[in-house]
Amino acid sequence: MAYNHGREERKWRLWKEAEEKILRECGVSESIIKEIRNYDRAEFNSNRRFYRRLNDVGEYIEDTAEQEQVAEVKTIIELLDEIENEALYQVLLMVDKHTLQIILLKMQGYSTKEIAVMIGLTEKAIYKRLDRLREKLKPIVGEF
Repeated sequence: MAYNHGREERKWRLWKEAEEKILRECGVSESIIKEIRNYDRAEFNSNRRFYRRLNDVGEYIEDTAEQEQVAEVKTIIELLDEIENEALYQVLLMVDKHTLQIILLKMQGYSTKEIAVMIGLTEKAIYKRLDRLREKLKPIVGEF
């Protein structure tokens, strides 16, 4: 949520008024109360500057993230084109189409049950194919 200076100023003012009331009831002199108020005001202004800068950085990061949106991989060819690790690429080239389709659908967020219906395999077959792929990938996992 963005920093709202007006709201924070009101909260600070109400807090200070309550604090000064208590200080006066305790017999603290007006000069001491004024010094405390000046100190707290400087601290409030410092925090305000910090939160405004923090908000600016947050907006910059959000803008940058929006500009660099990654395109979703929609086909097996796009999936293979995105792979930068040569060993992983070679292993995936040797894998059958159904397993690549399963990987793609998993990346897109589908459950195993949904994938089984889409591809026409049983859930057990899906799990078995993923297990076999994991076994093939074990030797190159250290390279990532």
